[in-house]
Amino acid sequence: MARDEDWDELQGRPHKRHPSKGNKKRSAEEQLDSDFAHDEQTKFLDGLAHQGGKYEWMREKRYNTMFRNIESKIQGAMGTGTYDWVDRRVFDQVFDRLTLMALYKLMKTGVIDTLDFPVARGKEAHVFHGTSLSGEAVAVKIFHTSNAVFKNLIQYIEGDPRFTGLRRKHRDLVEVWVRKEYRNLNRLARWGLNVPMPRGVHKNVLIMDYVGTATSPSPKLRDVQIDAPQIVYDDLLEFLAIAWQKANLVHGDFSPYNILWHDGRALVIDVGQAVVDSHPKAQEFLVRDVTRLVEWGQKNGLEVTLEEALYDVLNMDLSDVEQVEWEIE
Repeated sequence: MARDEDWDELQGRPHKRHPSKGNKKRSAEEQLDSDFAHDEQTKFLDGLAHQGGKYEWMREKRYNTMFRNIESKIQGAMGTGTYDWVDRRVFDQVFDRLTLMALYKLMKTGVIDTLDFPVARGKEAHVFHGTSLSGEAVAVKIFHTSNAVFKNLIQYIEGDPRFTGLRRKHRDLVEVWVRKEYRNLNRLARWGLNVPMPRGVHKNVLIMDYVGTATSPSPKLRDVQIDAPQIVYDDLLEFLAIAWQKANLVHGDFSPYNILWHDGRALVIDVGQAVVDSHPKAQEFLVRDVTRLVEWGQKNGLEVTLEEALYDVLNMDLSDVEQVEWEIE
């Protein structure tokens, strides 16, 4: 985790610097390049600060310094270049002050070093391909804080004993939702289920394993022609059974839109709405999840029924399924 001194720039405290011995003077050309880059940064920051007051916070030295430190690390999220990279629509929607602060902290921990390119955009979040400080590919899911979509998802939070004393301010709901997805991923992964491994979380930013190739994410199950649907169906039915019987969770939105096809196997994503089995609507959500899986199976030529599938989820012999011991790096 980040140490207190890592936050000097955000807290406005002076940061002690010790001159290094033997440093060579910059050449005149290097100094000109540095001055030009600084001038471009200043113009960009000043331009944002005058946009109707929305970005006036960037005038403050601590935030100005923070943005300068991470600006180069988020360029890949929207394009290339120095300042022509900025897609203002994306910047306005995603990278507000608190989001930049959350990214800054996660970058200080090393769980993420750069944002490389966008992967997906939805009502609730943007997802970016990122790289950790150790060079591993990660998915950076940045949840929106400027809209009211999460108010429609309150049913998945209320009634969950893990999140009590809930405040209804929008940003509070967003942060609860992000922590909820992180904890749900953690719980499912501990039972060996095929989900992205969670790597870090702070405020409205979730870091997890990236699922895809070096250039694009893995496709959704709905967009893939499956050669052996029975094997995939059985695998997903077992997922639901283990989640219910062992992890005590219900996914809540178990559709082909929320399942990726990766390395010849289905991988389940978007588990933020998953609820514990004691949730008032847990059984209703379970029936809906199983129904969607059965519908997918039928569309792929399988002779399956809801009654049989529900029976299997509730009564499947899982005596050989054990919890996986692992630690998040």
